[in-house]
Amino acid sequence: MPPSAACFQEEHCRGRLPVIDYKYSSVWFMFMKFTCLSKGGGSHFPPCHILDVCGFRVLLECPLDLSALAIFAPFLNDRHSIVPEETSDYATHKSLDAEYVAQKRQKVEKPLDANDLIHAEPWYKTVNNLHLWNVSFIDVVLISSPMGMVGLPFLTRMKGFSAKIYVTEATARLGQLMMEDLVSMHMEYKQYYGSEGSSDPQWMKWQEIELLPSSLRKIACGEDGAELGGWMPLYSAADVKDCLTKVQTVRYTEEACYNGELIIKAFSSGSEIGACNWIINGPKGNIAYVSGSIFASDHAMNFDYSALQGRDLILYSDFFSLDTTEEMDESAFSDDNDKWEALTKSLRRGDENLEEREKLAFICSCAIDSVKAGGSVLIPINGLGVVLQFLEQISMFLESSSLQVPIYIISSVAEELLAYTSIIPEWLCDKRQEKLFSGEPLFAHVELLKAKKIQVFPAVHSPKLLTNWQEPCIVFSPHWSLRLGPAMHLLRRWCGDQNSLLVLEDKVDANIALLPFKPMSMKVLQCSFIPGIKLQKVQLMLKALQPKFVLFPEELRSHFITSNINSFSVSHYSENETVCIPSLKESVEVEIEANLGSQFQWRISKHKNLNITRLKGELLVAHNKHQLLSRKELAGSSKNMSLLHWGSPDPENLLAALSKMGINGNLERSMSDAESGEAFIVHIKDPKRATIEVGAAGTVISAADENLASQVFEALGSILDGI
Repeated sequence: MPPSAACFQEEHCRGRLPVIDYKYSSVWFMFMKFTCLSKGGGSHFPPCHILDVCGFRVLLECPLDLSALAIFAPFLNDRHSIVPEETSDYATHKSLDAEYVAQKRQKVEKPLDANDLIHAEPWYKTVNNLHLWNVSFIDVVLISSPMGMVGLPFLTRMKGFSAKIYVTEATARLGQLMMEDLVSMHMEYKQYYGSEGSSDPQWMKWQEIELLPSSLRKIACGEDGAELGGWMPLYSAADVKDCLTKVQTVRYTEEACYNGELIIKAFSSGSEIGACNWIINGPKGNIAYVSGSIFASDHAMNFDYSALQGRDLILYSDFFSLDTTEEMDESAFSDDNDKWEALTKSLRRGDENLEEREKLAFICSCAIDSVKAGGSVLIPINGLGVVLQFLEQISMFLESSSLQVPIYIISSVAEELLAYTSIIPEWLCDKRQEKLFSGEPLFAHVELLKAKKIQVFPAVHSPKLLTNWQEPCIVFSPHWSLRLGPAMHLLRRWCGDQNSLLVLEDKVDANIALLPFKPMSMKVLQCSFIPGIKLQKVQLMLKALQPKFVLFPEELRSHFITSNINSFSVSHYSENETVCIPSLKESVEVEIEANLGSQFQWRISKHKNLNITRLKGELLVAHNKHQLLSRKELAGSSKNMSLLHWGSPDPENLLAALSKMGINGNLERSMSDAESGEAFIVHIKDPKRATIEVGAAGTVISAADENLASQVFEALGSILDGI
């Protein structure tokens, strides 16, 4: 072990350390290992990573790929809309028909139709690479957004899982409602298909997968065909409840200490109510984990990027930046941008918010046009903040147009969700918080509900909804995949109406999502909302934050002018590859109790200009601080401790030291290490026989005479460093 720095060897038992011998040794070790398990697929499916820091394994996010539900045929009240009438009775079992299978094997690839979809109870696609890790070795789980939480019950119900889960209070509540709604919507399939007869459904058999069209097979199995193992049946309401009991909630900037060594804090990311970025402080450095973020939000608390300033490592995981096609401007690194005030002003410009409001206004104008023409509008948008802003804008447009059109919100959790957003001002942007102090509601839906301009119902078949139903109307309802919930039934109702409008997010593959509803006369408007930090602002942000090291997705490599980045090092990561980051600190600070000073017995290293001493005490680690405390023991025991030596003795120096003691020996070089000179044997014949075997792993003294062995040990000690 090289004696190049000061540290200690310890019997490590995670957070609590036993009484140990304090030794001078090396601080050389790896600071962090990082593995990207999945780069995700937009805000609906955030990235997922494993971080190994200071001996602790941290899972970042636990999402589901709900877009993969598109391969399943929706359960509709009108089943004839999916398949011809004469085959509808056997639609769910058609893949088992031998004649049908033979035809499928013979035919060439043709355009997709609804018959190509899987007619079975949907399973859910988890992060497949996560299943390759032993969950019992995961120590901490950090969740940054509600969508990063929806896969958590799959993890918490696994045998051996015992990790500490950290999530903000708002994300925990919104994630809970989202998971409960998912279970409720899935129940419709349960009631129709009944319980599966075996653990693996028929459609998952490889011979069935091979019959799928290539586009559906790619969704089911991934690019390399390895993702089929990630599909799982949905968890239950009891699983969700059990999962939440294992969650520890935090507020923004609140410290959470894991096992005395890791200090974890959440800071607002601006992308959604309760969404956050994480900072992890450990004994060998600190890490800022940046998820999908927005600098200035119209609903959530703004991105607290100043909290990330001066960090050792920024782990950049905002893949949403790839949705923008802008090229980087070299002026972002000019000397004019050196001042923090100028940089922050540039970062806080509300260009994205203006663009977002204009986009919402355009969608609302299209909705009004459809309503005027006698059509209805279906909006299965997922983002809570976007929905709340939609409600505000659409109500103003209706009022200015003098239209009396009902707005329905249909969801099993809608009532709880809207009530919750009215009592969480601390999680909202400054503009919303000011409304609280002026006596106004945080969001417009509060007044709209009182005026009955918005009506909330738990299900599409709710008796009260059927009683109050009017068309044309505007409906907000899940699910954006068009495979679950009220949206798929309402779309079936209106898909043939050329005056009606469907609003989809651009991440939805409309070609596959709309297959069961073709032919489509209904107008479809696909739109994108703020996906994350624009590339131009990423450069400015990093210049302002001045980290030591930045870890970027490989996909962003071509977008950055790395030649102009001089203040920090940059590395890139790819999916399912491990990146190692060396320690960013040269030492660990230890507080030593004052009365241990009497034990100091300094020695000067022979090979390095270092003073070294050896201590014995009890090492305590708490709240990321190391303390060495004295312990009761026999007086003078520290003075009687035998010396600890390191290094390899020089053979010539050893023979000289032995000769001074009147001991004569012959040198024999080891054949295997003759060139390196590290291994050799000294044969002693006078005054008595003995051997000294020196190898890479250590030195062995063999002597029948105890006094001679002591003399040889003393000779070795005289030419080696020791404490």
